[in-house]
Amino acid sequence: MKQLEPNQTILVTGSAGFIGFSLAKKLLEDKHTVIGIDSFNDYYDVSLKEARNKILEGFDNFKIYRGNLEDLDFVKKVFKENKINKVCNLAAQAGVRYSLTHPHAYIQANLVGFTNLIDEAKNNNVKDFIYASSSSVYGKNKKIPFAVEDPVDHPISLYAATKKSNELIAHTYHHLYGMNCTGLRFFTVYGPWGRPDMALFLFTKAILDNKPIKVFNHGKMKRDFTYIDDIVAGTMASLANAYPYEIFNLGNNNPVELEYFIELIEKELGKKAKKDLLPIQPGDVPASFADIDKSKEKLGFKPSTSIEQGIKNFLQWYKKYYKL
Repeated sequence: MKQLEPNQTILVTGSAGFIGFSLAKKLLEDKHTVIGIDSFNDYYDVSLKEARNKILEGFDNFKIYRGNLEDLDFVKKVFKENKINKVCNLAAQAGVRYSLTHPHAYIQANLVGFTNLIDEAKNNNVKDFIYASSSSVYGKNKKIPFAVEDPVDHPISLYAATKKSNELIAHTYHHLYGMNCTGLRFFTVYGPWGRPDMALFLFTKAILDNKPIKVFNHGKMKRDFTYIDDIVAGTMASLANAYPYEIFNLGNNNPVELEYFIELIEKELGKKAKKDLLPIQPGDVPASFADIDKSKEKLGFKPSTSIEQGIKNFLQWYKKYYKL
């Protein structure tokens, strides 16, 4: 597998977000220049985004732009002021459940914003465009594990529909303009600096606060929890090995039942959870499981962090960050 050529200037959107921050930090440590874009919106705790961004601003080779991708003049300004080699689009309105109540946020960020970005990349002769898709595009796919060759024509949330749309738009730009476009279907990413709206964060906070945790599908959900460092490694490989048009699964290839996931948190915290057992929510899938054969072959992707170690790492970070 090729490594990234030295001294690249890479535009990372969503750079104050969980995956964007983690990728940007690795790129900066490897001496690349990172141009970050983030809207710092209040979908979750803005102070966490600011804390991530502050770490990135400690690097001389980092520059942050605050704004929205749906603002075309803003996007044009970023490209005009910087000579960008590659784009990694990790900005999106995230969350399946939030899309049930805030549909327009997804259309603006994930469709209008995505199109503005890829079109300006094309206009500025940026050849390599890497972007976040999602395991949610598989919907209620009955075939397990999910392979990138499987049909994904039946999304069950608007979030998933926008991610599938991104893949189609990217294919169009590859076909019409010869851009190299790689979509990464992430599977339930977790780890230090993670998102407060995700299960690991929510469960940890609730258990420590002696509050009940919401356990959907009565704990029978299975998720292919994938540690952040593995996701970053796969994304770095996608940036270095820019294929003409590809979709890759980045997952742990080892689904974990929610009940076991909760047990691990309880064990590390030394405290039992109070569980509010609930039915499955609209838009949720009972199981996610990544077939990563293609990612192994074409990206050298090898997830190496166990769920036991990953949760331990997260809780160490959580206690330190919140001074517990």
